[in-house]
Amino acid sequence: MRIIFEKPILLFLISAFIIALPLCLFPINLFPGAIVYQEGLSELTVDAPLSLSYFLGLGYEKGDLEYVKTFYLHKQGILLAVLFIAGFPALLTYRVYLKKMEKK
Repeated sequence: MRIIFEKPILLFLISAFIIALPLCLFPINLFPGAIVYQEGLSELTVDAPLSLSYFLGLGYEKGDLEYVKTFYLHKQGILLAVLFIAGFPALLTYRVYLKKMEKK
């Protein structure tokens, strides 16, 4: 455990992986996005919270996508995903780095 705190890059990678794993594997509808439904010639776009697992094909049944043409994250959703996956680990890594520099 001590070696993780001695190497900031390793700490960043491990903490980003630990945060990204549940966000990408479990259907946690947290990120603002839109679902585009299409039936015949009519098309309807509905704003809805989406999960990152949907983009990997996890967390939904095939019947749930009956009239769904596509779904995507809004800019806010993309930013939120980046902040969760890279932002928190970066802050943690920076804090550990500053603490390490303080000891020297």
